[in-house]
Amino acid sequence: MILEQLIDVFLLAFLAVISIAVLRMRDLFGAVMLFGLYSLTSASLFMVLDAADVAFTEAAVGAGISTILMLCTLSLTGRKEKSLQKKAKMLPLIIVLVTGATLIYGILDLPPFGAPDNPPHTHVTPRYIEQSPEEIDVPNFVTAVLASYRGFDTLGEVVVIFTAGVGVLLLIGRRRRDEKKERAS
Repeated sequence: MILEQLIDVFLLAFLAVISIAVLRMRDLFGAVMLFGLYSLTSASLFMVLDAADVAFTEAAVGAGISTILMLCTLSLTGRKEKSLQKKAKMLPLIIVLVTGATLIYGILDLPPFGAPDNPPHTHVTPRYIEQSPEEIDVPNFVTAVLASYRGFDTLGEVVVIFTAGVGVLLLIGRRRRDEKKERAS
């Protein structure tokens, strides 16, 4: 029990250190590599928390696809970050503060976290716990929900991610063809 908590704290601290390192880094290739490491650390944390489905998704999408797409983008742009003007430095801060305030305002109406009388715990969860062993015969409830009850939803998410990846690859390929034509002429 204490060892598990120490591992959780270590992984969370490592995530914080990686975040600070990304903020301070000016080399974009290094920042992309740190983002990949952040995703792998997040996937490790999800595995420790027994959320294997989320861990696999984070490893595949966060560390895999996102890192590859960012590296492809870096191949089309420069490796060093351009410095911003003083006025432009405040705009991202303002956007982050407004977005954060909006999110905080949005969660004020949520029921307390983990309360046993929350709607999911009184309506959906008992049905899954009681009926999924007979209906699906899968011992893990998360897998039963994702693979069966929400199977079409999960398939839809996979199709959306695949379509986005193909779209990005097509855009990258088109831009490279256009650049080759410009060089040839």
